[in-house]
Amino acid sequence: MQKIAFFGLGNMGGPMAANLVKAGYQVAAFDLNPTALAQAQREGCLPCENSEQALEGAGIVISMLPSGNAVKGLYLGEQGLLQQLQGDTLVIDCSTVSAEDACLVHEAARARGIRALDAPVSGGTAAAIAGTLCFMCGGDTATIDAARVLLQAMGSKIFHAGGAGAGQVAKICNNLLLAVHMTGTAEALQLGVDKGLDPRVLSEIMRESSGNNWSLAHYNPFPGAMENVPAANGYCGGFSVALMLKDLRLAMDAAAGSASSTPMGALAENLYQLHGASAENQQLDFSSIQNMFRRPAGALTE
Repeated sequence: MQKIAFFGLGNMGGPMAANLVKAGYQVAAFDLNPTALAQAQREGCLPCENSEQALEGAGIVISMLPSGNAVKGLYLGEQGLLQQLQGDTLVIDCSTVSAEDACLVHEAARARGIRALDAPVSGGTAAAIAGTLCFMCGGDTATIDAARVLLQAMGSKIFHAGGAGAGQVAKICNNLLLAVHMTGTAEALQLGVDKGLDPRVLSEIMRESSGNNWSLAHYNPFPGAMENVPAANGYCGGFSVALMLKDLRLAMDAAAGSASSTPMGALAENLYQLHGASAENQQLDFSSIQNMFRRPAGALTE
């Protein structure tokens, strides 16, 4: 049985590790959060007390971490994982970080003879649980081919975006667009409700019309308009405002570096920054941007 060392067992990483177990892999899991580690154990992972224990006998390393600093801290430097791994180990980082940080990991891995991919994902927690994630991969073709069976245990779509760091560029472009159509969807729904429409009826109309988009069709932000989405559960779970804001900042940094014009992305970042000004909102699902457009209690209506 092939052994995988898996680092990062949050809302996305936990289900991904569980799906690898279901596919027949031995998964040695490590996370600083004991609750996440205990859940991974219930899903069939081998809980580890430290990274060294997780790496014992593992020929594959997968990580799903919240930031570029976390990724660099895990892999780079004298105490980083890349110094502990054997040559020809396969490293797959599924975190969303800057392309520059991803390239640092690629370069350090290449110097050690280690195969590496940046492979951020899209699809949210529901896709992570269902094993239907979309992987956007950066790296060479041979490494992607070697990782394909692993990725297929966690996702249904695997794209080769290009060389080192290209997966991260594709991911921030995707999430910039996601933020734009989520805020637009929330704004349009609120306008309709303020004018007396039922949000369910309006959503159905727009889904069958030219305004249809992923947020509207699969992740409706208006409470009561769709079941089994964060908006139906007080915006709990899912992809947090804090993470969306992090991704938008990565996109804006990338745009500045290439002198790209991104006025819609800049507006979306500003809205999420305003919405995430409170610590409470930071932890809500990003579809809670709907609350930015809702009428204050007692506001006059027509």
